[in-house]
Amino acid sequence: MQRSLWKGAISFGLVHVPVQMFSAEDHKDLDLTMVDKRDFAPIGYKRINKDTGKEVEWDNIVKAYEYKPDQYVVLSPEDLKRANVKATQTIDIMAFVNAAEVPLIYYEQPYYLTPDKGGDKVYALLRETLNRSGMIAIAQVVIRTKQHLVALIPMDDMILLNTLRYPDELRKPDELDLPAANLKRAGITEKEVQMALSLVKGMTEKWDPRQYHDTYQEDVLALVKKKIKANQTKTITEPEPEPKDQVSAQIIDLMALLKQSVSQKGERGGTRDTPARKAAPRRSSTTAAKSRSVSAAPGAKSAKKSAAPRRARA
Repeated sequence: MQRSLWKGAISFGLVHVPVQMFSAEDHKDLDLTMVDKRDFAPIGYKRINKDTGKEVEWDNIVKAYEYKPDQYVVLSPEDLKRANVKATQTIDIMAFVNAAEVPLIYYEQPYYLTPDKGGDKVYALLRETLNRSGMIAIAQVVIRTKQHLVALIPMDDMILLNTLRYPDELRKPDELDLPAANLKRAGITEKEVQMALSLVKGMTEKWDPRQYHDTYQEDVLALVKKKIKANQTKTITEPEPEPKDQVSAQIIDLMALLKQSVSQKGERGGTRDTPARKAAPRRSSTTAAKSRSVSAAPGAKSAKKSAAPRRARA
């Protein structure tokens, strides 16, 4: 079992729920090593004392706050705890809100909460209260050196803690160039909207995360094997020049592409209802790029079926 990241209690009115916090994420990033392109030797990093130029061992490193240039106040873990003992040990519930009222852009990182010793009953009570009320709890808690705004969300038999961004941590989209909200001003017709809705209906299926996985990582590892086989382990691939005659998105026959997409979904025979569905054969990136070019060209007679867009990390 993984080691808990935090121990404390959820403060629920006068009730305290002893809990432990565990990371809910398990990143599967590619482990890429930085190397010197002149001789392909691995790059190493050292912790250097800027005054002496000598390397510093971890045991001699402490954290400090620079209160004026080159003047520091040392802050040990005990100092950070004593600054506000309650805040470092308590998930303090401040309000209960409807989950639908919290925009997805505020959600940041998930953690699992489990009851600590003696906390099973009150944990189960809070979980049941959240389930029956249909609400989520908004709280604050200090994790490491930052006080986080968090949401406590019931999920199956567990209470999930998801850190939230504070409003001042979000950039305002005021200066972004976005299409007009008015359909007419955006150049969208009602027929195009209805055709897009038909496409959505044809692609609607039950949520089953087991059918999704990181196909890009598989593609990169396949490329690694290909370069090893071709004895190109030290060949640096240069980017290809951008095509000069790119077709403007403004002259694409959107209605034709929507109709063709709906037609292709019908030929596939409806939606998926099982994670055991056999995956379609993968195409090379070159073939996919050519397919997108044909699909976007005005007056094209046929278009290849493109892959569904991947969900960005919320």
